[in-house]
Amino acid sequence: MPQLIITDFSPQLVWLVISFLALFLVMWKVALPRIGDVLEARQERVTNDLEKAESLRGEADDAIKAYETALSEARASAHNTAQAARDEMNAKADAKRGEVEAKLSGQMAEADARIAAAREVAVGHIRTVASDTAKSVAARLIGVDVDDAALEAAVASSMTEGK
Repeated sequence: MPQLIITDFSPQLVWLVISFLALFLVMWKVALPRIGDVLEARQERVTNDLEKAESLRGEADDAIKAYETALSEARASAHNTAQAARDEMNAKADAKRGEVEAKLSGQMAEADARIAAAREVAVGHIRTVASDTAKSVAARLIGVDVDDAALEAAVASSMTEGK
């Protein structure tokens, strides 16, 4: 192998040093600064992204809190509106019920008065019918014509005993 020939060894060392220095200078002056700039820019971008993400997280947390607050206010408002509607409907129903009960009470009083009047008329007819029946029974069975005043008194007394 030509690299191991001792006579050619010293010029190879010289070229090795020259190549190493040339590569070292190129790396030191050109490549490494560019790589350093790229790494620094990358680190700066990562740091900025992290700061931006933290800022956005804070904004998102604030937005969530605002949303939850608005949602709870909306629920409370809906509950209050529904309660007010229920209260209004209950008040209307109570007022309507009161009107209907008053109307029915009046109708019941009128009906009671009509029933009482009809009862009085019916009782009057019963007295008349009872008197006529008793007069005809007495005339047929006994053969006696009974006095109307005495008959009315007897019917009235028997009707008051029946009460």
